Amino acid sequence: MGRELKGELSTAKKCVRMLFFSFSLFWIFLSIFYIQCIDGASLYNYEIIKIYPHDSNAFTQGLIYSNGYLYEGIGQYGQSALRKVEVETGKVVKEYRLPSQYFGEGITLWKDRLIQLTWKGKKGFVYDKETFSLIKEFSFETEGWGITQDSNFLIMSDGSANLFFLDPETFQQVKKIEVRDEDKAIKGLNELEYVRGKVYANVWLTEQIAVINPETGLVEGWINLTGLRGHLDSPSKAGVLNGIAYDTVQDKFFVTGKFWPKVFEIRITP
Repeated sequence: MGRELKGELSTAKKCVRMLFFSFSLFWIFLSIFYIQCIDGASLYNYEIIKIYPHDSNAFTQGLIYSNGYLYEGIGQYGQSALRKVEVETGKVVKEYRLPSQYFGEGITLWKDRLIQLTWKGKKGFVYDKETFSLIKEFSFETEGWGITQDSNFLIMSDGSANLFFLDPETFQQVKKIEVRDEDKAIKGLNELEYVRGKVYANVWLTEQIAVINPETGLVEGWINLTGLRGHLDSPSKAGVLNGIAYDTVQDKFFVTGKFWPKVFEIRITP
């Protein structure tokens, strides 16, 4: 009996060790999986909710939504403009044409004023939202690409991996962050939109939108918009994806591109 009991105890100890070892491995693998989920950027797709007409001659550089209308910044020398556009019809109901020496870029809304950047002119314009009357001009040191705001600062891109935070009254730079996906700097940051505490950025020459933490500069997600181009009438004539607008009241996203004949209302999906 003694030997049998010792044998049983020995077997039990081995089983306990194996169970403990298996349990330890489980938590190790679970921890690795958890860390990967936290550290790696989430991936998102999209669902088309509705398609609206859009001026196919518009070289879209900036897009915002406010009170039922889209406001659009148009680029190219001699064609640059600021527009107010009906969503449902694509009709331009108000337009301000920039002087021909300026290449218009991104736009944003700050209180009752619209702000528009220029590409290489190192100059921005401030307009009255209702009348489009030019209120003032301001200067900056980099190229101007995209711009948005977080209720405290204007946030600007220049085509690099950097985001610049500007005082909305003086337009002086307050800080700068580099945008990275883990160890990789994400260059080509273009049109911007601030959504629920994150900066959404078109990335030049891609069909991806980066979801950026504005405190750390880390990319927390990627929205893959591949396939939208296939819904265009003449996709080969359309330019790159560029233009993100967000309806904060109804939680709607609108996206378009340069020379795209359509604006897409989309829902972001896992």
